[in-house]
Amino acid sequence: MINSLRSTFIAATAIVLSFSSAAVEYRLPAEGSNLVGENQYYVVPEGKLTLEQIASQFQLGLTNLLEANPGVDPFLPKSGSTLLIPHQLILPDTKREGVVINSAEMRLYYYPKGKNIVEVLPIGIGQIGKDTPENWVTQVYRKRANPTWTPTVNIRKSYAAKGITLPAVWPAGADNPMGLFALYVGNLYAVHGTNATFGIGLRVSSGCVRLRDEDIKHLFETVPVGTRVEFINKPIKATEEPDGNRYLEVHEPLSRNQAEFESTEPVPLSFDKNTTRFVAHPDTDSFTLKRLLEQRSGMPTRINP
Repeated sequence: MINSLRSTFIAATAIVLSFSSAAVEYRLPAEGSNLVGENQYYVVPEGKLTLEQIASQFQLGLTNLLEANPGVDPFLPKSGSTLLIPHQLILPDTKREGVVINSAEMRLYYYPKGKNIVEVLPIGIGQIGKDTPENWVTQVYRKRANPTWTPTVNIRKSYAAKGITLPAVWPAGADNPMGLFALYVGNLYAVHGTNATFGIGLRVSSGCVRLRDEDIKHLFETVPVGTRVEFINKPIKATEEPDGNRYLEVHEPLSRNQAEFESTEPVPLSFDKNTTRFVAHPDTDSFTLKRLLEQRSGMPTRINP
């Protein structure tokens, strides 16, 4: 399922995190800590409310909610059912500067210069074969409001195969696939808006990073040109906290090909040296670890007793 509006109850955690106009804002943790936020709960109200609408309300992508709530109907979650809102997370193990985009969890992290906070926003990423970059450090080279879209030759060919003729340049406007704002991070890639109301938290783009309208507007207004941007692909995040508790956060890895994407089998997880060393710790509870690697809930879970 992962591959393919009002709240009636919220466990408030304003001390740890807060909602800005277009981001979930976390206070950075103490030195040596990487764990931020608290999970929340939401009771689905009466009426036809899609999971996308709920995800949008809580600044999450669709995949974030599907991982945390396996079996929920993405089109019409049951009224009166309780959803877990995954707002606790482990910060990526990389430089806390500028923008960090973790494709595997479909989240964008922004560390504003001079502030002790991180803003977290949900994103849509590239389709199979049109993957969003990874292991790449770049910067915001320029910004543009009301961008035009110039589809590449290959994109025009792929659309033509579906019977759709794209113009050489798509004019600016509300129906432009680039949305209303764009931050350009290279010759081929941008962080931009969208003309669609569905797709944040999914693999929908031609390689660029998509955000909802209010989110890209927020970044456009707050992220300066020249800001460092790092692309990573880390489905597993780990942290040993100052109190000795050790947490692992596991997301479903991104499929590398169409066959893997369409398969009913889970995508294999791979471990780098640091993660292998982390889970091999003698205090690791093997039952908890096994369950976590199977469930891939996308939420930090303590793996030591």
